[in-house]
Amino acid sequence: MLKQRIITALLLLAVLLPAVFYPVAEVFALVAVILIAAGAWEWARMNQCDQTGALVAGAVCALMCLLSWYWGLLYVPLKPLWIMAGGAWVILGAWLLYRGVSVWMQVPRTLRLCGGVLALWVAWVAVAQARVAGINFLFSILVLVWIADIFAYFAGRALGGRFIGRKLAPTISPGKTWEGAIGGMLGVVACAFFWRSLDHSIYPGAPSLYTRLGDVHPGFMVLAVLFLAVMSVVGDLVESLFKRSAGIKDSSGLLPGHGGVLDRVDALLPILPLAMMLGT
Repeated sequence: MLKQRIITALLLLAVLLPAVFYPVAEVFALVAVILIAAGAWEWARMNQCDQTGALVAGAVCALMCLLSWYWGLLYVPLKPLWIMAGGAWVILGAWLLYRGVSVWMQVPRTLRLCGGVLALWVAWVAVAQARVAGINFLFSILVLVWIADIFAYFAGRALGGRFIGRKLAPTISPGKTWEGAIGGMLGVVACAFFWRSLDHSIYPGAPSLYTRLGDVHPGFMVLAVLFLAVMSVVGDLVESLFKRSAGIKDSSGLLPGHGGVLDRVDALLPILPLAMMLGT
């Protein structure tokens, strides 16, 4: 399993890194369309669609992305969209986690399908705009999620259950602990200060998310990255809730050893519009 995970990760990096660093931002946007369409295909399958229906969902999501590109949405300010999408993630994420696994299947399937495809489309517009804003800006968002996940994992392994006597969300993801979540938050704060300290010397004129937030006020940067770290956990837990409702372990087998596309981008789905809302 470990060998399979490593091989898949290397293949993904071989595709994604050249696309990210290619001088033309649109190359990355095109690769992202493919990934997001695959995520929409997985989403439809998780919501009891047959193969034809899942392919239609993927195609519709890809078409929405391409039409947005054609209409120039990658290059214009979209603050109202980020506010609405970010607010929806906060409110609906809290509602879902409060009500638990059973409530999701009570939502009409058409509404579930449309809501998921819409969330994936918003994430694509956000990640494409982030790349247009600069490689440093895009990577600072991605690394925030990775740091939160890595620090949460090691803090949870080392300290989980020692200070807070209950799990973070035992009915949704029994392995997650409060200590892990707090460790992830501390990790992103440290990352933000470190990254911002290097920005002006390494990436002059191309600020990261952390520099943009810190230029408002260092305290604002701390509060913002803590909020984003919390929302990355929400995205992870919400996807786990969806999978438990569907009775599956992974969103698909598209990425051997890693599950599916949604398993890899779950924490990014709320973070991307929220980061664009706060940092642009």
